[in-house]
Amino acid sequence: MSSHNPSLNAFWMPFTANRQFKGKPRLLESAEGMYYTSEDGRSILDGTAGLWCVNAGHGRSEISSAVAKQIAKMDYAPTFQMGHPLPFELAERLIKHTPDGLNKVFFTNSGSESADTALKIALGYHHARGQAQRTRFIGRERGYHGVGFGGISVGGIGNNRRSFGNLLAGVDHLKHTLLPENAFAKGLPEKGLWLADELEQRIALHGADTIAAVIIEPVSGSGGVIMPPEGYLKRIREITQKHGILLIFDEVITGFGRVGKAFAANRFDVTPDILTTAKGLTNGAIPMGAVFVSDTIHDAFMQGPEEAIDFFHGYTYSGHPVAAAAGLAALDIYERDGLFERTLEMEGYFQEALHSLKDLPNVKDIRNLGLIGAVEFHPDDKVGKRGYSVFEHCYWQGNTLVRCTGDIIAMSPPLIIEKAHIDQLVDAMGKAIRAAA
Repeated sequence: MSSHNPSLNAFWMPFTANRQFKGKPRLLESAEGMYYTSEDGRSILDGTAGLWCVNAGHGRSEISSAVAKQIAKMDYAPTFQMGHPLPFELAERLIKHTPDGLNKVFFTNSGSESADTALKIALGYHHARGQAQRTRFIGRERGYHGVGFGGISVGGIGNNRRSFGNLLAGVDHLKHTLLPENAFAKGLPEKGLWLADELEQRIALHGADTIAAVIIEPVSGSGGVIMPPEGYLKRIREITQKHGILLIFDEVITGFGRVGKAFAANRFDVTPDILTTAKGLTNGAIPMGAVFVSDTIHDAFMQGPEEAIDFFHGYTYSGHPVAAAAGLAALDIYERDGLFERTLEMEGYFQEALHSLKDLPNVKDIRNLGLIGAVEFHPDDKVGKRGYSVFEHCYWQGNTLVRCTGDIIAMSPPLIIEKAHIDQLVDAMGKAIRAAA
């Protein structure tokens, strides 16, 4: 560790093996375009868009200057019974990209807050319509909806749940959609539509009139990059509509161009009732999230007296002026450079490059869609050991940042990626996989 490093002890790092990390820290000092610069001066290819968020690449001067200008002009203003122009402007701009009917925007500061906000909106909606008995939620195994108590309750990742008590009551989970028979599928897997019909069984068990909402990620990210089978999302939409149950898409990862349209809802032509976002909203520059809500849901809250607060929920930083400035600047870049559409242009090359790793040692599965990819390994003597070894080798020897979740390596590069970057990423992965064998 270089001598100018501050002590690493005080910062308790999130989702990190702190003692292991602090023994051999991986520290990044600057970033530009597709690359980070590490503390030891190496140029590190960003194969993860930071943490699924820097979709337009690093060091965008349009965003930093918009942020600098706004923080000098007005650093903060409240949005409780007050307002300022930027979140109104950003909301109007954003709904041009959402599916028809999702025309209301509630601002948050993270994906976790977006998930909890969506769950509360769902409960409040049914309450406002005289169906207060609809309190049950249905999530999915291996789903990730942030780390609030609501999010981990509907989420289905065991490690995120098991230490934290009883969580929300009345939550059930559907099976995940990762089937062995779909191994090495390119894009959406063909088999598994029947998994959607499990929702009918849950409804028969609990009664439709007790269920508020179903929440799913169109593509599951943190749970291991799991794709929906062909027709699965449409079938889930049909079932929820039939029973008066709200459908929430968690698009914190899939939003803002990651899968080849502005949102997965657009790409798969399935419109949920509520859609949660964060991450790419500001290109990761300033924390911000947004929950898109159907006009029908919003209007149900507007039935009381005009002077009454219609939704008792919000955050000090909802629609924060500096975050909104970053969001507007990021949206300018996405629109000007056609980055949402560019993902589709690069998807085929990314897919073929990833699947070229198929015959390497211990590779169990490869999955991809848009600019999301995953390579899964057969576990070593200890689950996660092989995945971590590949991650470490990529960073130290391959000068490439990927993300490991157990024995799965996830990749989600910035949408500005070129073919040469894809080659570099896959080459580093190949060498790391061989070294880990």
